[in-house]
Amino acid sequence: MATVSMKQDPSVLAARLGRVAETAAGADLDALLISPGSDLRYLIGAGAGSFERLSCLVLPAAGHDAPPALVLPKLEELGYADVPASELGIEVVTWVDGEDPYALVTDLLRRGGAAPARVAVADVMPALHTFPLRDALPGAEQVLAGDVLRELRMRKDAAEVEALRKAGAAIDRVHARMAEFLKAGRTEAEVGADITEAIVAEGHVEAAFVIVGSGPNGASPHHALSDRVVQEGDVVVIDIGGPIAEGYNSDCTRTYAVGEPSQDDVRDTYAVLQAAQRAAVDAVRPGVTAESIDAAAREPIAAAGFGDFFVHRTGHGIGLDVHEDPYVVDGDKTVLEPGMAFSVEPGIYQPGRWGARIEDIVIVTEDGVESVNNQPHELIVLPA
Repeated sequence: MATVSMKQDPSVLAARLGRVAETAAGADLDALLISPGSDLRYLIGAGAGSFERLSCLVLPAAGHDAPPALVLPKLEELGYADVPASELGIEVVTWVDGEDPYALVTDLLRRGGAAPARVAVADVMPALHTFPLRDALPGAEQVLAGDVLRELRMRKDAAEVEALRKAGAAIDRVHARMAEFLKAGRTEAEVGADITEAIVAEGHVEAAFVIVGSGPNGASPHHALSDRVVQEGDVVVIDIGGPIAEGYNSDCTRTYAVGEPSQDDVRDTYAVLQAAQRAAVDAVRPGVTAESIDAAAREPIAAAGFGDFFVHRTGHGIGLDVHEDPYVVDGDKTVLEPGMAFSVEPGIYQPGRWGARIEDIVIVTEDGVESVNNQPHELIVLPA
């Protein structure tokens, strides 16, 4: 079934469809074929998983006479009933088992007369559908639709920014409750189960991920949960997030100590990390590149001798996907513009010992930066 975004303004969706059609024409494309996923949700306010039956938005490029069409299995039609198709000028075309949906898409693309020469398919369209569509359109070049959509999706509009603020506040409330969950004598899995419940209770639809990295497990950036028992004196990395009803995601990391840290270097090393995260956030403003934010985070960490222990990019874009463009890493020369949203999350990881990470989601404003996460950045010492 489709997942429909709440209170989606049809005029916003119509503007997005128009911009995508214009951008597609400028890229010398005839049409985009968008399967269920975050791109479809961005364009029509609904998205769902992709199954063996083809669901697909056929979006002709600007200049083509045919209207957009939403091709759906008949049994999925009611799941998309709340999509404002008539207001968006989208024709809903259904098919039933035994019919060929790929031929149906081909017929829709040829309504203008000529067969399409170049079509863009959604980056996440399964090969199960991509290959039959290619066979149904012999001679048509297939490219990825992400090259068209990412430029638009990177720049969040006012409603998207507000949704990210709401998501950020919701995950902040979970971090504010961490003393309830994180205690010596409990396993990471037990702590994670309580956090998962809190993520939903504090305003998310679900928990997309829960990382509880205690002691040496904190040195593994993508450690999830284990049966390790949290010890008094452990440093613990808590990285959590998920989508709210509007579809936009939270993602926030804080580092905790369960009682006074048992290793002498924790506070001095953590101070380096805190300065690096602050420097990177302070560097965010319109006109600078994504990679310059990465450099701002790395410089103080490297200067303190921990460069080899910062093993991942500084950040990633966020929105309807937890990870999307732009990426805050050396080589990403994207020039930051107002409305772009991404994480700033440097870390220092010492294998076999402990690790730490500080992560906020920030939004580029007209003259600087806004953080949607506002829990303390200091090492948070909890009662054991």
